[in-house]
Amino acid sequence: EGFTPSTVTLFTGTPGAGKTTLMLTLANALQGHGAEVVFNTAEESLHQIKITTDRLKLQHPFKVGGTDDIPSLLKGCDKLRENNPDRPFFLIVDSLQCMNDGYFKSGRITSATNERALQLLTDYAKAHAVNVIVIGQVTKDGKMAGSNKLKHMVDQHLHLAVENKDEDLKGCRVLETVKNRFGGCGHVVFMKLRRNGFSEVARITGD
Repeated sequence: EGFTPSTVTLFTGTPGAGKTTLMLTLANALQGHGAEVVFNTAEESLHQIKITTDRLKLQHPFKVGGTDDIPSLLKGCDKLRENNPDRPFFLIVDSLQCMNDGYFKSGRITSATNERALQLLTDYAKAHAVNVIVIGQVTKDGKMAGSNKLKHMVDQHLHLAVENKDEDLKGCRVLETVKNRFGGCGHVVFMKLRRNGFSEVARITGD
């Protein structure tokens, strides 16, 4: 529930807000509800991911990959979908700025690489009616790394930040729906981040 097949979601967040933790928690929940989930990281090592999943005590094993090559990743996803044709499929990519679309043989990554990589992921989601969630890096001043075109290419945009203004909620993580082509926008959830994951504190419903 809450995910429309064929959609691509961009998930950004300030450094240290808990983007990877939240996406691993989501992967675990989706797998537990009958989906087939792949979490691919080119941002952290597989060892680091295992440390986090062990700390969170995740109960529903999902597939984890560590490639930075989009074409190879999608070929692997094809095999998993073929072996699980009746299960909803989710691909979570961490992070877009680390992925390579194969355009440069040298492996050089530019802002245009990010756009081509996201286009490949978007085309894959539309062609196979699957859901793709892409983590996007954010600069120190809170701006999305890369061109603004990336935000327009996706169906949904979620952003995770740390509350620093409200004294009662200071330190809480703030998850906001910035864009949503298939539902309401402006939803805000305040959460506390503990060693074993997130817990909701308050929620504001948008339009």
